[in-house]
Amino acid sequence: MAQRRAIVSRGFVLGALVLQFVPLVLFTPESFSAQTQEWWLPVVLALLAIWADVELIVRHNDRAWPWDLIAFSHGFNIISRIMMLWPHATRVVNKVSVLNGPYIVLTFVAIALSAAMLWYSELPGVRMRLLQN
Repeated sequence: MAQRRAIVSRGFVLGALVLQFVPLVLFTPESFSAQTQEWWLPVVLALLAIWADVELIVRHNDRAWPWDLIAFSHGFNIISRIMMLWPHATRVVNKVSVLNGPYIVLTFVAIALSAAMLWYSELPGVRMRLLQN
């Protein structure tokens, strides 16, 4: 019970809302180059999360849609990561396909962090704590 109270404290909730951007933009530097088209999706998802954070933290919105926007961002992040995993699992170096380890590791870390944020944001105590102040 003490652990549950700790993870639904106001400071922990605010920290989670601010740090939720990490899994949304966690890519290898090559993903943000001008030669790829994959840079825009993390930017859009991060902007949606910023919008939700402003509504929840600054404007103290008590409606459900900012939480739905967070869930959409992280759910879409998981889906897009799974879809991009196979095309990016290998890369060509000196005409030989090699495993793209950093991309694979960052993908699984981002999926796990987004799944954790989805779970966390659905806890009833989290939403209630943010509404109390």
